[in-house]
Amino acid sequence: MSKESKEELDAKYNHRELPKVKNWFSYTYRAFMKLFFYVYFGIGSVFLALFVFPWIRVFVHPKEQFKIAARRFVSASFRGFINFMQFTGTVGVKVSDREKFKNLHGKVIIANHPSMLDFVFIMSLVPNANCIVRGGLTRTVLAGVIKQCYIVNSLDFNELCGLCKQTIDEGNNVIIFPEGTRTPRHGSNPYKKGAARIAYYSKCGVQPVLVGGNDKYGLGKHDPMWSYNHTEKYVYDFSLLPEIPIDEYKDLPETIAAKRLTDKMEEVISAAVQENAKKYVTNKVD
Repeated sequence: MSKESKEELDAKYNHRELPKVKNWFSYTYRAFMKLFFYVYFGIGSVFLALFVFPWIRVFVHPKEQFKIAARRFVSASFRGFINFMQFTGTVGVKVSDREKFKNLHGKVIIANHPSMLDFVFIMSLVPNANCIVRGGLTRTVLAGVIKQCYIVNSLDFNELCGLCKQTIDEGNNVIIFPEGTRTPRHGSNPYKKGAARIAYYSKCGVQPVLVGGNDKYGLGKHDPMWSYNHTEKYVYDFSLLPEIPIDEYKDLPETIAAKRLTDKMEEVISAAVQENAKKYVTNKVD
C-alpha cells in the first residue's frame, strides 16, 4: 500500500469542523483524566500479566480452559475500567439490550472502529469473545494480556482461520474490525476480506455492531495525545445490527463469497454510521 500524502491525510483526519472550546475547565479536566486512564490501563495490563494470569493458571487446566477463564476475567476487568471512567465523568455509555450482547455465541462480530477504546468496550459487553489484534501490540504493555488470551493478525492466515474456527466451534465469538485500523474522521477505510473469509471458513453468521455516539476526537488515529472532544464528554452508544447469515454465501466459491459478504458488511455498518451521525451533533457545551 502506498504511503498517503499530507493532503490525503488532512482530508481524512482534519478536525477543522469542530467548534472551539468554550468551557476550558471541563475540557482540561477531561483531557487530563483521559491521560490518567492511559496510564491506569497500562499499569492494569501489566498487573494482569504478571500476577493475575499466573494465579489463574495454577487453578485452571487445561490451557484452553485457562484461556476462557482469563478472557472472562479480562472482560470483567474492562467493565470495571469503564465504570471508573463513567464515575469520573470522562465517558458516558449507552447499550441497546446488554443481555443480547452477553448471550452471543459462535459469531464473527464486526464493528466500525472510531476510537482506541472500541475493543475494550466490546470485550466488556461480550465475555465469551476472542479478538484478532495487531501483532504490533505484542510489543506494548498489552503484550502479556494479548499473548495469553487473543489471536494476533501476524499469524499465517490458514493458521489464523483454524484458530478462529476452533474458538467459534466451542461457542465463543471472534471480534474483528474489518477496516484493519481505526476509522478516519472523514470517510472510511476499505474493508478487508479477512472477516468474511473467517466467517466463510467457520460457517458461522456475522454479527455487525455499531460503535456509535458523539465525536471521539482525541481517541482517533493521528489525534494529539492531549486532545479531547471540545464540547462534551465522550458518549459511546452500542447497538447490535441485523445479523448477516452465512447461508446465502456458503455454497459460493470462496473468493466470490468473501467479496459479496465484505460488501454486505460495509453496507450494513455504513448505513448505521450515517444514521448515528444524524442523531449525534457536536453542538452541546457543558
